[in-house]
Amino acid sequence: MLKKRILLTFGIILSLAIAGCNEEEFIGKNEKVIKSNWNESSLFESGGYTMIGEEGRLGFIYDDSEEVRFYPGKEQKYMWHFWGGKQELEGELKVVATHENEDEEIFVTSGVLGAANNGADKHAPSNMSLPKSGIWKLDAYIGGSLFGSIYVKVHEK
Repeated sequence: MLKKRILLTFGIILSLAIAGCNEEEFIGKNEKVIKSNWNESSLFESGGYTMIGEEGRLGFIYDDSEEVRFYPGKEQKYMWHFWGGKQELEGELKVVATHENEDEEIFVTSGVLGAANNGADKHAPSNMSLPKSGIWKLDAYIGGSLFGSIYVKVHEK
């Protein structure tokens, strides 16, 4: 009998541990967080500018001030910067976004990569707007291949 209780207790603890490791988290009745560990990307310096993204890989000029922050539906100019080899920086830029509570991607911007700028190997100007508050993942594709992702926060108005 003691063996059965020990096994049953162990089974319950193991089940709770496995359930706690799930990457999906439910908040409220119909709202689901796809990835609970989405955090805004780090800021870094390059060419005298503060950027958000992954230092030495990709980023855009962004210093988290009120003037450049993302707000729902507010379109602003952002200068993308990319570091990499010649072959991986060939092709057109396309950026798609995914909200932390949805799995549908939306088109954000596209453009042609320009020459080196602000310490980066290539750059591209863009106008971007995101429709609602929360954390968004911006996937940057160059020549059809995913180059990297940047996580940004869209603040409440």
